Amino acid sequence: MSKIKLMSHLVAGYPTTQLALTAARALVKGGADILEIQLPFSDPSADGPAIQTACTKVLERGYKTADGLSFISTLHQEFPDITIYLMSYGSLVYTPGIEEFCKRAAAAGVKGMIIPDLPFDYDEGLTSACKKNGMINIPVAAPSMASDRLEKLSNAGFPYIYAALRTGITGTNTTIDNSTLEFIKKVSSGGSKVYGGFGISNGEQAKALCNSVEAIVAGSVFVRLITENQGDEKKLASAVEAKARELCQF
Repeated sequence: MSKIKLMSHLVAGYPTTQLALTAARALVKGGADILEIQLPFSDPSADGPAIQTACTKVLERGYKTADGLSFISTLHQEFPDITIYLMSYGSLVYTPGIEEFCKRAAAAGVKGMIIPDLPFDYDEGLTSACKKNGMINIPVAAPSMASDRLEKLSNAGFPYIYAALRTGITGTNTTIDNSTLEFIKKVSSGGSKVYGGFGISNGEQAKALCNSVEAIVAGSVFVRLITENQGDEKKLASAVEAKARELCQF
């Protein structure tokens, strides 16, 4: 049996804190190596309907950044050996001050930050603030980037780059073809390891990527399963664990 690393995406607090914890435990049990926890945001530019709806539902409860960091801290205490990355958008990080935010994130157990709308070369000091607090900044590369800019990113010395495997928003199916693999080669050409995501939802896609990326990233597929099964906690856990296993073990 082969194993590919899985970075699984969850919206903090969705649909409830308890069910989000249940989902996280199921992901780890199913083989997830990295938990990417999204702080809910009101106007997510890259997220498709499943994640946007989840964010809206959580924010309607009055959920705050502090609640999201508390959720991450709980996960880190329960799974100290699982890498946790925080995903959100620039304004949430910028508002309290990037250094202050990074300090709080690191204290909660975060090892890396994924902030898609902060460009790698105009990141408001995010990379340096991450380093100061023992974390890494993971910039996002997209196929729509100009070739010279993609080359600049790939040679900027980041240990990891998140490769969005197509343009647009998350949650719709992504076809893994030669152009996808060529894009990943360009992203990794400077020595950075690549996390590949956007529309990854089945084992066939994972197999197609397993020799080209450090880890696959899956998010909307899990959010949809959580939404569909939120009325039955055991069923939710079983469905999420089974999908994680399908994606990373074959």
